[in-house]
Amino acid sequence: MFIIAIVLVGLVALEHIYILCLEMFLWTTPKSLKTFGMTKEAALSSKVLAANQGLYNGFLAAGLIWGLIHPNAEMGIQILYFFLGCVIVASIYGGLTAKKSILLIQGLPAVLALLAVVIL
Repeated sequence: MFIIAIVLVGLVALEHIYILCLEMFLWTTPKSLKTFGMTKEAALSSKVLAANQGLYNGFLAAGLIWGLIHPNAEMGIQILYFFLGCVIVASIYGGLTAKKSILLIQGLPAVLALLAVVIL
């Protein structure tokens, strides 16, 4: 179960690094426009806000990686609880206010990762 937990947490971290890239660096590209269902004009007018949002996704990924590599395993698990909880809360909020698919795309992997960490 240990390996499954590490892989799931790692996938959640990678997902948030990907979101960081989309929001901070690729916001006005066709890939981001399609992913977030926006027009070029909307993306241009929200570019600074998206970059800020991307930075927060990077913080989530950094926290998850920190939890995975922390030299004290008990402390690392506590860190993972916190950051996976943050991802879950953010996905619920995003799913309710922005796009329902966020619940599935971001929330489900985080819930599965949290369950795997809890079972450790």
